[in-house]
Amino acid sequence: MPPVSEPGVSAGSDLIAAAVLVPVILRESGTTLLLTQRTAHLRDHAGQVSFPGGRWEDSDASPEATALREAEEEVGLVASQIEILGRLPEYRTGTGFVVTPVVGLVTPPLNLKLDDFEVAEVFEPPFAFLVDSANYQRHSIEVRGVMREYWAVPWQGYYIWGATAGMLMTLSRFLACED
Repeated sequence: MPPVSEPGVSAGSDLIAAAVLVPVILRESGTTLLLTQRTAHLRDHAGQVSFPGGRWEDSDASPEATALREAEEEVGLVASQIEILGRLPEYRTGTGFVVTPVVGLVTPPLNLKLDDFEVAEVFEPPFAFLVDSANYQRHSIEVRGVMREYWAVPWQGYYIWGATAGMLMTLSRFLACED
């Protein structure tokens, strides 16, 4: 699959490489996805809902390495609990990132240790809800004179939007093609 871009985002080489872990949690009560609410004081994406992840570092051998390192740093998920299933297409954001979503199956129990500088809280919406495209809304906003469109999916008081919702919509579309 080709990279996915937010409308109005060019494929320039000046984008910052990053990776996120799309953590699929196998709970006895049902499959969930672990999401974070970022702290309000951060420079990038303050207060937003996101997957654990961040910028690529020179020591990272691959997007999977970046996603696993960042997931451990941000929420305490350890690599030994995660089975990498694959990657979704790169996602280019209007804020200058090219993000590789890495899907991983996480085996409980989780002994989460949140980085309280970056992560305000974590929550786990049901997987089935997040991959049902009927739950998504398309919105638009004007940013510096340019109309930008984005996906959003509200869930129990959380507002999942932008790149995170876009990646979830890509996952939803991918799974719909697998029927």
